[in-house]
Amino acid sequence: MQFTSGQRQRIRELDIFGEYGELLEGNFNSLEEREKKFKDLENELADKNHEQLKELTGQKFKSDVRIYEDKLRKILNQENFTEVMTPIRLARGKLERMGITSGDPLWQQIYWLQGGDYCLRPMHAPNLYEILSRFEKNLEKPVRIFEVGSCFRKESSGSQHLSEFTMLNLVELGPVNEPISRLEEIVELIMDGMEIDYQMIGEKSSVYGETVDVMVNDIEIGSGAVGPHELDKAWDIKDSWAGIGIGLERLIMANKGIASISRVGRSLIYQDGARLNI
Repeated sequence: MQFTSGQRQRIRELDIFGEYGELLEGNFNSLEEREKKFKDLENELADKNHEQLKELTGQKFKSDVRIYEDKLRKILNQENFTEVMTPIRLARGKLERMGITSGDPLWQQIYWLQGGDYCLRPMHAPNLYEILSRFEKNLEKPVRIFEVGSCFRKESSGSQHLSEFTMLNLVELGPVNEPISRLEEIVELIMDGMEIDYQMIGEKSSVYGETVDVMVNDIEIGSGAVGPHELDKAWDIKDSWAGIGIGLERLIMANKGIASISRVGRSLIYQDGARLNI
């Protein structure tokens, strides 16, 4: 005899760190044994969710996403990166200038607005390219900018995907060092400043080709690239550059060992990892 489907679902809902996955497939000798185990486990997990909510409302006063944002801003400001703010609504033409057209898998994940000429931005890159193309003509190098904000994709279902997620994207135009060395240096500054262990591995991207992924506990939390790149011509960018994008919810999930990314994203069901329907 095993837990019912409803009992399994309830345990998954309350299991913040995915600690009880193996138990869900366990067998019980009697109905009484099963019901007692479920009730004890539900109470234990409910207490953990209560404690998480009490910490949020009584000590932290803001979610981990905001806390991580603040830490990242501080690190980048110390490195003379300037925060910019760009529109969430993105013109179709800017995606096409990034080489993203109807044949690209990302195209199918886009939330198009009425009329189809604009969408909710799936990434910061087109807007940052636009900003850099203007800054390049007016400012001395290196130019260092970043943006933090929501991006939107019709992502496949799964524990590591959200349809609305918080991205940090930064780029340094005209780095003094070789772009790839500067990229590695920036990643080290960020991750060491956050006190998070990480690895960097080479990867392929449909947009940038060769990229470097940043891994935390075997989960990809960010991806970096360098230029000159063939995409630069569309934006009249002539200098070399180094840039990286980091998903904040995925970083938190990987660093804290949270079972599902939906627990730390924008939600009416979860707040800061805790289930509200306790």
